[in-house]
This record gives sequence, structure tokens and C-alpha cells, in this order.
Amino acid sequence: MPVLPLPALRAGLPRGQRLIGLDPGSRLIGVALSDVLLMLASPYGALKRGKLKANAAEVAAIARKEGAGGLVVGLPLGMDGSFGPAAQAAKDWAMAMGEAAGLPVALWDERLSSAAVNRAMIAADVTRARRAAAVDAAAAAWTLQSALDATRPAPA
Repeated sequence: MPVLPLPALRAGLPRGQRLIGLDPGSRLIGVALSDVLLMLASPYGALKRGKLKANAAEVAAIARKEGAGGLVVGLPLGMDGSFGPAAQAAKDWAMAMGEAAGLPVALWDERLSSAAVNRAMIAADVTRARRAAAVDAAAAAWTLQSALDATRPAPA
């Protein structure tokens, strides 16, 4: 399944369908979910990263349960905006995930999402153990919220 530009993915969603945000890490995949109006992203949880087929089945189950029609996957661009090996790996993974889960996919820049989430949690005096448990889903929500904000249609 090809990677779509985010505005095209958003425009192609049937009314009332949500988007799932994914932040793939080496051990965990952070999961976030938008509301049906595509205005607000919320942390949903984290999946233990394993075989693509098993992770895709979990993502597809979330999509069925929550009424989601597409995926927004975090793209780890370099700090200068360059597309390096990590970005290529994320793009390849996103394409395979979309194909295996049967959902259209868009990529969105995730630079500094985990750092921003960690800073916000530290400022809120969240313990290190609680931060470790929640940072993946929160980073996915941060990235998905950024994507929603950037592609929100202008008011009529």
C-alpha cells in the first residue's frame, strides 16, 4: 500500500472515522487515537514490537474496535530535515504495516516528540517509572496531534 500525503489520507476518510497514530520504537510501538472530528489526539497505549504480522493484526483490531480508517506513522527525520537510514526504515515499516493491516498510511515528522513529551512529564513531576510506561503513547499522540493541527481545514 503506498504512503499517502496526509491531506489526501485525511480527505479520503469517511465521515466519523478516526486516525491511529503510531510511534515505532525498537522495543515498543506507541499508539494514539484521534477523535471522530479529527481535532484531538489522545494516547491509546503501546504495543510490544514483534513480528510485523502480529503487530499489524493488533493495529487492525484497534482500528475495527475504534472505527479508525487510516494510520499516521512518525517519521524520524534528521534534525536538519534530512531523510536518513532511520527515516527510510520507518517508511518501509509504515508501508508494510499499512499493507498488512489493510489501512492507508501517511508519514509525519516526529522530530523531538519524545523529548517534548519527557520535558512535559518532568515539568508535571511525573516519576521516571511512570514516564517510561507512558512516553511511547504520549509521543504517538504528540505526533498525531501535530499532523491533525497542520492539516485542519480552514473554517468556512
